[in-house]
Amino acid sequence: MKTFQKIIKVVAVFLALCVGLSYAFGYDYLFKGIAKTYLIGETGATIDDAKLFPSNIIEAKNPKPWQKDSLYNKQKLAKNILEDLEKSNTSSLLIIKNGKLLHEEYWSGANENTKTNSFSMAKTISVLLLGKAIEDGKIESLDQKYSAFYQNYATVPFGKNLTLRDLAAMEAGLDWNEDYKNPFAPNAKAYYGNSLAEAVFLRGFKEEPGKKFEYQSGATQLLGFAIRKATNEKLSSYLSKKIWTPIGMEQNATWSTDENNMEKTFCCISSISRDFGKIGQLFLDDGKVDSLQIINPNFLQKMLQPNPNSRNTYGLGTWLNYENTIPYYFLWGLQGQYIIIVPSKKMVIVKTGSYKDQPQNDNGRPDQVKFLVNEIAKSF
Repeated sequence: MKTFQKIIKVVAVFLALCVGLSYAFGYDYLFKGIAKTYLIGETGATIDDAKLFPSNIIEAKNPKPWQKDSLYNKQKLAKNILEDLEKSNTSSLLIIKNGKLLHEEYWSGANENTKTNSFSMAKTISVLLLGKAIEDGKIESLDQKYSAFYQNYATVPFGKNLTLRDLAAMEAGLDWNEDYKNPFAPNAKAYYGNSLAEAVFLRGFKEEPGKKFEYQSGATQLLGFAIRKATNEKLSSYLSKKIWTPIGMEQNATWSTDENNMEKTFCCISSISRDFGKIGQLFLDDGKVDSLQIINPNFLQKMLQPNPNSRNTYGLGTWLNYENTIPYYFLWGLQGQYIIIVPSKKMVIVKTGSYKDQPQNDNGRPDQVKFLVNEIAKSF
């Protein structure tokens, strides 16, 4: 009995030591991560985990439902498309053509009112907010130095040269490893931790900004801090006022925050698929809704200009594939969240789901997006 009690004491001391070291070295977020994944039967982030985090509401104050095409849902998806969607654990697929909802289908218990985690599609929306802040005179330009918002960056090696364009173009040069499976990587700390400021401001740099393309969630989070400081309001409120309400989103959305009420601008807008489609339509219509210009079209064109350092796969917050037979660009979130814009077909495709380990081609773009564009264009 005494031996057993000694073992229990040793284990307790060991666990206490582990907890203490975790807090001492900044890994206390691991406990929250475990509670929000393994303890509820998951192995990582999910498309419906918004309820597990604090969040701010993105209000939709002037809802305008989609107009349905006369052929709405009258044509079934081709067999090969349906097989691909089922294999990739799809939750929704919407096809919008000529500004009207043409096809809408849901799986796995989802429906038109199901809200889905955008994951990194929020990065593009954050860059749209940057465009609005420039248009509103809150920010001077894309090339404004980050040190204009956080003066300490003026004395940081490499940091003194960092611009907002570098952040939007994924050329920040941060000491950041974009690894979604490693619990000790910065993404996990940003996603599950209590403080986004602690997660990103302490990372530092590994190379000169503006020289090399490297996709880093920390870059968009730094951008979010600058926009929030420049506008002096919650980004969820700014998004509601400048985009969500003016384009007629059908429902309120939520934007996950840290414990300090700062939005996770690298991810985590939870919304219905129909409203994600309206973001795509905004791009397709050059930033205009009816007679109202929501986003400066010149800024949108800058977002869609290929960055040579990315092998022409990325612009400012947007993924591009102009080499495809049918050129397109898209918003891309973890596990296969897509808003795809196909200008030549006047088409927007929205796809959500839980597609883990999705295959990517040699330029780092997901194979499924190209497949969906080419095959849906044939059918519709």
